[in-house]
Amino acid sequence: MTAPLLSVRDVTMTFPGRRGRAAPVRAVDGVTFDVAPGETLGLVGESGCGKSTTGRMIVRLLEPTDGSITYDGRDISHLGRRALKPLRRDLQMVFQDPHSSLNPRQTVARIIADPLLAQGGSATGARERAAELMELVGLIPEHLDRYPHEFSGGQAQRIGIARSLATGPRLIVADEPVSALDVSVRAQIVNLMERLRRELGLAYLFIAHDLSVVKRVCDRVAVMYLGRIVEVGDKDRVYGAPAHPYTRALLSAVPLPDPAAERVRERITLLGDPPSPAAPPPGCAFHPRCPKARAICRSEAPVLRTTVPGEAREVACHFPETAE
Repeated sequence: MTAPLLSVRDVTMTFPGRRGRAAPVRAVDGVTFDVAPGETLGLVGESGCGKSTTGRMIVRLLEPTDGSITYDGRDISHLGRRALKPLRRDLQMVFQDPHSSLNPRQTVARIIADPLLAQGGSATGARERAAELMELVGLIPEHLDRYPHEFSGGQAQRIGIARSLATGPRLIVADEPVSALDVSVRAQIVNLMERLRRELGLAYLFIAHDLSVVKRVCDRVAVMYLGRIVEVGDKDRVYGAPAHPYTRALLSAVPLPDPAAERVRERITLLGDPPSPAAPPPGCAFHPRCPKARAICRSEAPVLRTTVPGEAREVACHFPETAE
């Protein structure tokens, strides 16, 4: 069995309470998953569940409060700035809003070249590499001296992807990379990322709330709720037979292309809003909204575990759905 490229174990992230709010916020609460070389793992869930915070910890824009993040066999959880510098070649990030993530005062050439210059590359070599990457992501190299505002949203995201590829990374954390784009452009960016994955042997952690996009691009899916992973496994198993009540509710809200199927399928409506991470409920975090909650759910947090022997899927639920 191939060793994982990335291994995340019991990672937590707690932010201190702000002025006037004493309670700290546990944005991520014991997250565990692996990403294999060349694999795309989708991380999905409602807004505010901790997906982006998890991604930022993996590329070490944030330092985890507890737990371990192991990349290629090395624990990178608490590396200092100097030790992280060579690691930046292998770990890169694509952000949600392409224009906000690009410096408006820099040319595209400088934006793409910056990671190489930070690693000690020459200005001439970095510009040549930037031209190559512009062509690789479907843009015109002659536009290197333009500024971000001269490009559309989809083109700007291509620039962000090109920047992430500058140092030849092995793992890219893509944080909602298509959610800020027009529907007509999303498929183009998704197709580009898939092509780059095949050609360059990339692995992705693909963070999203659009389950249709995740189904299109990912090999496996991890479902997150209030800072915890509640279900993780093969895409076809999770989508075809969701075991956690929260996963079932999310999938029931995804529009179906067949109107007849849309009319007859069961819609699951969750009651209320997600609890605040500053005051999470005891036991299972999902129990206040769960139609299957019982006494044990209110007092004991379920452990992420395999419910069917030999199945490559884990569920954190006391009463998971089982295939008949």
